[in-house]
Amino acid sequence: MKWKVLVTAPYLQPVIERFRPELEARGVELVIPQVRERLEQEDLLPLMADIDGVMCGDDRFTRRVIEAAPRLKVLSKWGTGVDSLDAAACADRGVAIRRTPDAFSVPVAETVLGFLLAFTRRIVDSNDLMHAGVWKKLPGRVLSECVLGVIGVGDTGKATVRTLRALGMTVLGHDIREIPAAFVAGTGLVVTGKDELLAKSDFVSLHTDLNPTSHHLMSDAQFALMKPGAVLINASRGPVVDEPALVRALQSGRLAGAALDVFEHEPLPADSPLLAMKNVLMAPHNANSSALYWEKIHRSTIDNLLAVLEGRG
Repeated sequence: MKWKVLVTAPYLQPVIERFRPELEARGVELVIPQVRERLEQEDLLPLMADIDGVMCGDDRFTRRVIEAAPRLKVLSKWGTGVDSLDAAACADRGVAIRRTPDAFSVPVAETVLGFLLAFTRRIVDSNDLMHAGVWKKLPGRVLSECVLGVIGVGDTGKATVRTLRALGMTVLGHDIREIPAAFVAGTGLVVTGKDELLAKSDFVSLHTDLNPTSHHLMSDAQFALMKPGAVLINASRGPVVDEPALVRALQSGRLAGAALDVFEHEPLPADSPLLAMKNVLMAPHNANSSALYWEKIHRSTIDNLLAVLEGRG
């Protein structure tokens, strides 16, 4: 074998045997450790001495991990976000980082739609009452009555805007980068400042990368600006939201609810106050769920890895 490759991506591990014959034929020996959600620095350090490439998830590839891997040539990310990979350390050591842009925009946008409908149509509340034997008709809203604020109008933000605008919803958008004029004109997105968006939106949906400018982008000051009774949706990265501040905003009644696919600490700790809040909808970082899209990312992750190892990119 030419190369030893570590496979830590938890979505790829269960199907890696389908790809093993192809990879071995191209000189790859696979190393597959046990992974629950991600591997931390201390988990990775003992594994890296003879690794040439990695197909990773949200594992913590810190500088210490990169420097412990003298043969490492490429980190091929299963998906889009690379905030857990130390880009500066990789650049210093000549390690390529590869990812799949726009990997899960449609599944994430449809997850946001599902969260919105759960709140506007009172689906979860009505279901709970029915199972409790209570026949009660709850007041609902339609999407066109509501304003959605999208913070971060990149690939997933754009998909979310397109999806909700098609259903007649008023959508405000904010990004630190300029939003293309053609997209604004084609969708009817209303571009605003962040403070105005927070003040006017019935729902605020976060679609930012995790980086120094977005860490705790939503904290006490921002929740205080939100429209009373609004709902926060986060299907981006957990640390974009200051979780204790969110809990305070929910407990005070400032926010009517939240819908969270991601959390500051994953898996969500058993003592999280969020677990006791009936007005918080939660999912286990699974907004990308789609057999169709997963298969595309399996393929692109493998192709990105081989391209670097074989000297093609």
